Amino acid sequence: MNETSPADSPAPAQPTGRIVLLTTSHRVAPGLLSWPAWQALHAADRVLCADGAHPQLPYLRDAGIVVESGSPSAEELVGECAGGRTVLVVATGEGEPALTDGLARLAGSGRVAMPELELLPASYDLPGARLLDLVQVMDRIRLECPWSSQKTHKGLAKYAVEEAYELVEAIEEGDREELREELGDVLLQVVFHARIAEEDPETPFSIDDVAATIITKLIHRHPHVFADAVATTPEDVKEHWLRTKAIEKRRASVTDGVPLHQPALALATKLTSRVRTAGLDVPLPTGEGVGYELLALAARAESEGVDPESALRAAARVYREAVRGVEGVGDS
Repeated sequence: MNETSPADSPAPAQPTGRIVLLTTSHRVAPGLLSWPAWQALHAADRVLCADGAHPQLPYLRDAGIVVESGSPSAEELVGECAGGRTVLVVATGEGEPALTDGLARLAGSGRVAMPELELLPASYDLPGARLLDLVQVMDRIRLECPWSSQKTHKGLAKYAVEEAYELVEAIEEGDREELREELGDVLLQVVFHARIAEEDPETPFSIDDVAATIITKLIHRHPHVFADAVATTPEDVKEHWLRTKAIEKRRASVTDGVPLHQPALALATKLTSRVRTAGLDVPLPTGEGVGYELLALAARAESEGVDPESALRAAARVYREAVRGVEGVGDS
């Protein structure tokens, strides 16, 4: 019977340790990290960060975390984990592409016993976080773009109308990709105007003021959501909305606030809607000409719950396709 001497026994496998790549979002205030992130930071044997101006560093140091400045190579980092040590890397804003690529190459080579690798998000973007990026981009464009820096509210007004029509077209065509793009174009108009408004010497306001105004309005006009009012049908909601709006605006006439420069069919529809909702008995004016006939048609459509603008646009699309069919022209 052969006996194996201790010298011939395989050496016990050494623990390979752990590398944690900690990522944070620049859209979340520094220091607002998840509990698993704080646990990992306190448990790590070494904490490294290549960016000495990383916004998280003051908060980590206030919490007693020793953060070393450095950007070791993948090989050096793996070596640091020998003996079961944990090394945590606080990722910079660009991430750590050189490090992660190097670790991937090492892992694929099969030559190195790799430590456990973990990507740990320490903070997540909240819904709407990209809107902050849009505001920052708009700030820079306003300052550095020769065209954008000269624009005024009046100079941009026509674009708001154009983008709104393009949005309606995308909705009617049911094109989801186009819808997403056109919503962005409409949003740009809001952010652009708000940025210009910041520069007004007398009554400046910002995009935050715009958001605060609409938030206040929405909460106030939805007491069935944010207060103890009851609304069980869409009609109840509309009644709440109109009643609250009337109190807010204190208008002398139901026609106050109806923009006269909107498309004529939309204008006629809005006026007849206001009259019907208010319970007023105001006969339509009679007169000669197509205008009075169109007014009567708009009133009829509104009373039947039909948007005459949409109905006429749909009919015009059918007519357009008929014309193109006669011409032998296909959609490009």
